[in-house]
Amino acid sequence: MEEQRTDVPWRWHGPPWMRRWDDEPRGSRLPWRSTVLITAFVIMGSHFSARSQQADRVHLGVLAYALLIVASGALLWRQRHPVPVAFVTAAAAMVYLGAGYPYGPVFFTVAVGCFSALVAGHRKAALTAVGLFWAGHVLVTHWLYRWLPPPGDSAASWAQELIIATWVVAIVALAELARVRREQWARERAERAQAARRRADEERLRIARELHDVLAHSISVINVQAGVGLALLDSDPEQARTALTTIKAASKEALGEVRQVLDTLRAPGDAPRAPAPGLDRLPELVEQAASAGLTVTVQGESPKLAPGTDLAAFRIVQEALTNVVRHSGSRHARVHVDSTEGVLRLRVDDDGPATGADAGGSGNGLAGMRERAAALGGTIEAGPRADGGFRVLAVLPLKASSEGPVKRKEDR
Repeated sequence: MEEQRTDVPWRWHGPPWMRRWDDEPRGSRLPWRSTVLITAFVIMGSHFSARSQQADRVHLGVLAYALLIVASGALLWRQRHPVPVAFVTAAAAMVYLGAGYPYGPVFFTVAVGCFSALVAGHRKAALTAVGLFWAGHVLVTHWLYRWLPPPGDSAASWAQELIIATWVVAIVALAELARVRREQWARERAERAQAARRRADEERLRIARELHDVLAHSISVINVQAGVGLALLDSDPEQARTALTTIKAASKEALGEVRQVLDTLRAPGDAPRAPAPGLDRLPELVEQAASAGLTVTVQGESPKLAPGTDLAAFRIVQEALTNVVRHSGSRHARVHVDSTEGVLRLRVDDDGPATGADAGGSGNGLAGMRERAAALGGTIEAGPRADGGFRVLAVLPLKASSEGPVKRKEDR
C-alpha cells in the first residue's frame, strides 16, 4: 500500500534567491538582513571609491548618501514589488551618477533590483529599467557631461561602456536562467503534488473497493440466514439454531477480513497479519454460499498467480456469487476457471431469473469488479445470457500489464 499523503505546507528546497516571489505568503517577513548587508556594502564601498576618485569626481555629500540609501533601501521590497523596485534603483543610480558622484557599488543595487524583477517573471519591466539606466549613463558620459558636475569632466571611453554593457548582458542572462529553473521547479512541484493526490485517490478507491467486497458477501449470507432463522424460529428451532450458527461464523470471518484491510492503514513498514486471500480459498466461498442456500460448482484449476492478480480474481468471484445470492432466483451457480494464452478467464453463471430484490446492496459491485480488472489490464463482461440467467466473465492477464485491456477470446 502506498503511504498516505498528508497535507503539509510545501517548502522550498532550491536556492533562496531563485524562490518564486509570488509564492511568498501574505504578511511574510521582509528580507531585512540581506537589505542591511547590501546597504552597508554600498555605502562603505562608495566611501572607499570616493577616496580613490576624489580628484575626478564630486565628493560624497548628504544628497549622495541619501541616493545610496534610497537605491539600496528600496531592495527591502524587491520580493513583494519587484517592478517598482527595479525602476527606483535605476532612477536613484542615474541621478547619483548624473550628479558627478564617484563610480562604485551603486551599480550593484540596479543589478539586484532588475535581477529580482526578471526572476519574478517581469521580463519587460526589468529590461526597460536596465535599458533606461544604460541609455541614461551613455547620455550623461558622452553628451551631458559638459553641463553636469564635476566641472572640466571629459567624455568616458567607449571601452568603459562596452564593459558596462557586458555586465548588463551577464546579469540578464543569469536572471533568465534563474527564472527558467524556478519555473521548472514549480512544474515539478505541481506534478509531484498531482501525483500524490492521484495516489491518495487510488488508495482511497482501493480501500473502499476492498471493504465493499469483504462486507458484501458476508452481509448477504447473514441477511439470508437471518431471514431463515426468523421464519423457522417457532416451527423448527433446530434449523433456526443452524442459521444463527451460520450468522455467527459469517460475521466472525467478515470481522477478520475487515481487520486485515484496516491493518494496511497502520504505520508504514508494518506487515499484514494475514496473507491476502486468493483463488486457493474458493472452497471457503463455496461453503459460505452453501450456508446461504446457494449450490456452487467449480470447474477448472487456477495456476499460480501474482498476489495482486490472485486477490482480484478472488474478489471478482466473491462479488459475482454475492450478486447471485442477492439478485437471482436460482439456487445454483457455476464457476469456471481457465488459464490459456497468457490470460486467466473466470466465468460465473447462474440460471436466473432475477428476483428484482437488492438485499441492501450498494450497486457498486459490478463497478468494483471492472475497476479491479482494469487495474491489471483486464476486462469484465456482465449481462443476461441468451438462454436466461446471468453471466460474469472476467479476463485477467497472468502478467500485470499497463497497456490497457487484454483482448478477449470468445467464450466457448
